[in-house]
Amino acid sequence: MKKITKTNAARLLDRAKIKYELVPYEVDESDLGAQHLADTLGEDVNRVFKTLVLHGDKTGHFVCVVPGNAEVDLKKAAKVSGNKKADLIHMKDLLATTGYIRGGCSPVGMKKPFPTYFHSTCTDFDFIYVSAGMRGLQLKINPADLVRFVGATVCDLIAE
Repeated sequence: MKKITKTNAARLLDRAKIKYELVPYEVDESDLGAQHLADTLGEDVNRVFKTLVLHGDKTGHFVCVVPGNAEVDLKKAAKVSGNKKADLIHMKDLLATTGYIRGGCSPVGMKKPFPTYFHSTCTDFDFIYVSAGMRGLQLKINPADLVRFVGATVCDLIAE
């Protein structure tokens, strides 16, 4: 059994005494999608949340955490974040903005705290999965604990 390296996100949760589990998985560089991840973990894709970074025309950067099989509704995201318009940031800007890469972007421990919004279905579960801050490692965590820790707002964010 390979030793699991703790990520910065995990260390921050430890410091806050928040319970979580680090869940390693085999990375497929050709398929970083949530459905593949859910299948690998043997979990419902609705429990596997992806972390997206957006830029609003008024407030700047903010974070949306949505179910892996859903698309963020840019109009809804803009409205809840106090913007008229919002777009996903370019992939090339992700590392510089957050300290994370695609497939390993966690809502915990970004370079600086951004306003964060979780899609309301996160509260349907006793635990969800989010990236632990690197490809190949997920945090299995109680969504209420995670929302409270990152100071997030729970709201409707996905396209119907």
